[in-house]
Amino acid sequence: MSEKSSVTVSVDAPIADVSRTLFEIESYPEWSGAIKKVAGVEKNSEGQVVKATLSIDAGAVKDDVTLSYDWSAAPATLSFSLEDGNLLTKMDGAYILKALDSDSTQVTYELSVGLSMPIPQMMITKQEKSTIDLALKQLKEHLEG
Repeated sequence: MSEKSSVTVSVDAPIADVSRTLFEIESYPEWSGAIKKVAGVEKNSEGQVVKATLSIDAGAVKDDVTLSYDWSAAPATLSFSLEDGNLLTKMDGAYILKALDSDSTQVTYELSVGLSMPIPQMMITKQEKSTIDLALKQLKEHLEG
């Protein structure tokens, strides 16, 4: 089992803007190059996505996954876990937000994946970090314009 890979960046946007972008899961394809489509969305009584199927193309990893979302620590943390996938056997992660001041936010993205084929852990960790780096870069570009 892999440890979680984690990267933290500072985004020049208020925490409300960052959380709105990250919490609108159905809009991920608008800013995330790795998320091609979001479908099969289920929401709770508060309108938050609790389950969704995402088509992912993260370089070496291409899969359709169903993720469940945990809102219990929101708005500081939005976590997710894999319910079903074709190639992926594990995809657990979280976005952790912290206001640095009124106009900037610290975003930490944690991710841990498992694959249905034998791949050395070093390569899995490299793919996790690459996925995180790209996601945070695209989030930052989307919010900072």
